Amino acid sequence: MKRQGYINWDEYFMGVALLAAQRSKDPNTQVGACIVSGENSCYGSNVIISTGYNGFPIGCSDDEYPWEREGSGNETKYPFVVHAELNAILNAHGKSLLGTKIYVALFPCNECAKAIIQAGIKEVIYLSDKYHDSDGSKASRRMLTSAGVKLTKFVPSTEKIVLDFNIE
Repeated sequence: MKRQGYINWDEYFMGVALLAAQRSKDPNTQVGACIVSGENSCYGSNVIISTGYNGFPIGCSDDEYPWEREGSGNETKYPFVVHAELNAILNAHGKSLLGTKIYVALFPCNECAKAIIQAGIKEVIYLSDKYHDSDGSKASRRMLTSAGVKLTKFVPSTEKIVLDFNIE
């Protein structure tokens, strides 16, 4: 008899996105993304192609750039941080993302929506949509919908997944 209580594919991939978010050094917001092959992919179905999290570009020190949320111009993190979705797209290093799905902790902003559409990603599975009423989120939703990208709110069947490094 097989084991009961195992997680489904969506929980697995959202778990990977949330685990990727733990790499973010942002003191306020940690977002992760996981790009997964679709059913008719050349990679096979349910294959992780790339992951990403919000942080500064390679070579830009986490200690030398600001993490502040408020201030003017270059005094905040906003002009410098690469969002999780864009990082995951860039981390694919040119692999085809046509027909893939992206699992994200937070509904994509309008800038990431543009990258998602241009990369050929066909479904966004998101956990939180806390900025739903913001102008950026409205623009994102409009573009994604117009481009035929499926938007799916992730509804877990379990409240949490626990990772335990003590496996003895």
